[in-house]
Amino acid sequence: MLKSWGYAVYRLRWWIIAVSMLFLAPAAWMTSRGGELRSVIIPSSSESGKALELIKKQLPASTLPSFGLIFRSKTLKASDPEFKLQVLRALKPLRNAPHVAAVKTAYDGSGAGFDGRYISRDGRAVIARVEMRDEGANQNRLVTDIYPKLRAKIHSKALQITAFGEYPRNYDLTRLAERDASRGEIRVLPAVGLVLVFVFGSVVGALIPLVIGVLAVTAGIAAVLVLAHFTPVLIYAKNVIVMVGLGVAIDYSLFISSRFRAELRFLPVPDALAKAVSTTGRAVLFSGATVAIGFLGLLWLPVGHVSSIGMAGTIVVTIAVICALTLLPAVLAVLGPGINSWRLPFAGAGQPGESTRFWRALSSSVMSHPWRILAPSAIFLIVLGIPFANIQLGATDVSALPQSAESRRGFEQLHRYFTDPDSNPVIIVVRYSDSPPLGPGHLARLYDFSRWLARLPGVNSVKSIVDLNPAINLDQYRKIYSRPLTSLPKGMRLAVKKMVGADIVMLVAQTSLHAGGQRALNLVRTIDRSHPPVGGQVMVTGESAFHVDFIRAIRDRSPYVIGSMIVVTYLVLFLMLRSLLLPLKAVLMNLLSISASFGALVWIFQYGHLASWLHFTPRPIEAMNPIMMFCMLFGLSMDYEVLLLSRASEEYRKTCDNTRAVALSLERTGRVITGAAAIMALVLFAFAFAALTVIKEIGVAMGLAIIIDATIVRCLLVPATMRLLGRWNWWAPSPVGRIYEFCSSLRSRGGHRLT
Repeated sequence: MLKSWGYAVYRLRWWIIAVSMLFLAPAAWMTSRGGELRSVIIPSSSESGKALELIKKQLPASTLPSFGLIFRSKTLKASDPEFKLQVLRALKPLRNAPHVAAVKTAYDGSGAGFDGRYISRDGRAVIARVEMRDEGANQNRLVTDIYPKLRAKIHSKALQITAFGEYPRNYDLTRLAERDASRGEIRVLPAVGLVLVFVFGSVVGALIPLVIGVLAVTAGIAAVLVLAHFTPVLIYAKNVIVMVGLGVAIDYSLFISSRFRAELRFLPVPDALAKAVSTTGRAVLFSGATVAIGFLGLLWLPVGHVSSIGMAGTIVVTIAVICALTLLPAVLAVLGPGINSWRLPFAGAGQPGESTRFWRALSSSVMSHPWRILAPSAIFLIVLGIPFANIQLGATDVSALPQSAESRRGFEQLHRYFTDPDSNPVIIVVRYSDSPPLGPGHLARLYDFSRWLARLPGVNSVKSIVDLNPAINLDQYRKIYSRPLTSLPKGMRLAVKKMVGADIVMLVAQTSLHAGGQRALNLVRTIDRSHPPVGGQVMVTGESAFHVDFIRAIRDRSPYVIGSMIVVTYLVLFLMLRSLLLPLKAVLMNLLSISASFGALVWIFQYGHLASWLHFTPRPIEAMNPIMMFCMLFGLSMDYEVLLLSRASEEYRKTCDNTRAVALSLERTGRVITGAAAIMALVLFAFAFAALTVIKEIGVAMGLAIIIDATIVRCLLVPATMRLLGRWNWWAPSPVGRIYEFCSSLRSRGGHRLT
């Protein structure tokens, strides 16, 4: 079927190129315009998401978005009239701004200023808070549009001003993720071009995979921007598209182009193209299927932002495969022998598909001494993976940002200069289904619950309807709330309006703990699991609660994701290789190389090795990264093994000599696979210089995994195990073999009809 397709592409080459350009032109235009990707997506299915929805629905007055500002002077005291004048002057443009609901300072007589928490310990800094009107705007627009416009209005020549809080942090995350994606692509393209020139030995041959890679990434980003109009997509999806899309598109183009050049020495252009598409193109098709399966595994996770990355990855890999089997063959058909134009004498020694001295020597050594190769290689990978046993999962907070980011500087100043700042509120919603929230049976339990919360480690204070004034006791609260709410003083009516809904009561435990830190996460878990009886359903929300729900979902669903990926990948490889043992071996080798790269991930980013070189703050591993990288690596690491095994299967069907088939496949794919792995590693390692730690982790760990897979696994472990298994490599039970042959005959008849 693929052979017929190769001939069809040759006949329709100009039409295919024209149609491809028609699709890619609007994709390039859309990519240049950008789109709306999210910095945070809170799944409504989680407990924290459900609690937040209840608050937004029943207590809209308490959910005004806000951010904080620190005003600091090296010479003036906060009590000096000049300091106050400068603060009020800097904030004046916000007073009548259309998106500002209120501006609160230490000087407005609200009682918030000089209680020891809103003025710095040295008396040279104060905090101001800006409350924004959401006016129906989604969170993404508040982060990317409204907040930066408001921040641009605030400046002072006499005072240092630093923003902090959720919106400044999410703005920095969005801005830096966008910059990392574009800078990563710009950094890596020249280096990739040099590697391609070395592999091909000609400028024209090197340009083709590079152009196909850029076009695939452009189309992938455009497709994801369209997808973002229908479902929320996380900002990191663009980084993943550049990392994976550029790598696989160039790899697939390199594989097919190299086979085409090899066949072109013996066959005319149409036959060479058909042979390349029917052999290497088949391997690319199955390889793309394994990578896509890896990304589809992320759709099992019940958390919106990880599944959006899965969709983005699946889209760009699919586009890469389509480009490799349509646009690329059409371009090769047009070029023909011209693919070797502009040859460089210093690069590309040897013809594609030929056995070089190095690969012959390596192949001979592995075939002669398989046990000597297998044992130390496997032990080395196992040792590399040991640190993974001590992994700690964390969440994205300001420590994932570079120290130059304003929101990180603001957070650090907040904790350096102020005493127990309320920087991370933990919000508790108590829902009653049988009686009104302020019923007589509930008030006493709420009172006890509030005092229990206040005694928990890390809680600075509690805000609730039973914490309005420390001088009021439980009996007095009972008398107050036994009267009609309209008879209460204005301040109490406002408090009830903000904290009591139709069937919920909200309590806020104020903390200064890092939102993604272990102490904050443990506090949320304690409230959720150990709270005293309150007569209703207790739900915890807030940033730390989102992280707890996310980590729990990852841990609960990961076994299903991993298991389904292994089973489906095994079946895909069985269809390709007609063997029961080779797919199993491939899966085991994959798991070994991935565990080694995860060990390196922990050793570098959690333990802090290379922190000064890579410029990051050691911290627990981002919770989504291990499962996301597993899904991506499970497919990407299979790339080179699929090409190697495909070539071995092709040679074995010719000779029925296992040792010769394995040796020849290693010799003849060695150079092109090494070049492809070098390109993929370059693309991934370029993101080691990203500003965000979460992107650094993905780039470094996946780059190491590709190197491990393309060297130790593909060059040593795979051929050594295949040499030891002998004819068992190609064994399948008779019933399975008959089923496969029946399916093959159906495909053959379909191919003849197509021809």
